[in-house]
Amino acid sequence: MTTDTHPQHGAVRRLLGSAFAMFHTRLELIGIELAEEKERLLGMLLLGLAAMLLGVMALIALTALIAIAFWDTWRLQALAGITIVYALGALVCALKARNSWRNAPPVFQATLEEFQKDREILRKP
Repeated sequence: MTTDTHPQHGAVRRLLGSAFAMFHTRLELIGIELAEEKERLLGMLLLGLAAMLLGVMALIALTALIAIAFWDTWRLQALAGITIVYALGALVCALKARNSWRNAPPVFQATLEEFQKDREILRKP
């Protein structure tokens, strides 16, 4: 055997080692981003549930207050008005939630950017 092939094998091994190290770093970044996204979503979910619960309790109290205040004169009209206001509020919230969902940034944005940088570096001669 000649020794000419050994430097080539070493270069290929170093290149593969660098590629695997780069890939490993990117996988770690994906894991970190996934953990951060999970914590963020869980926090949003808990705060959203608490807000909904408290909001429903406030709406029940408001409905009872208005119904009692107008019980002798305009009870049906007052309840109909409250129902319309609640329905419009629900519609606005639903539309905002849908808009927020559609305009959300990609989940693994930083990882995708790093992969793009890696691809550009590897394409350079």
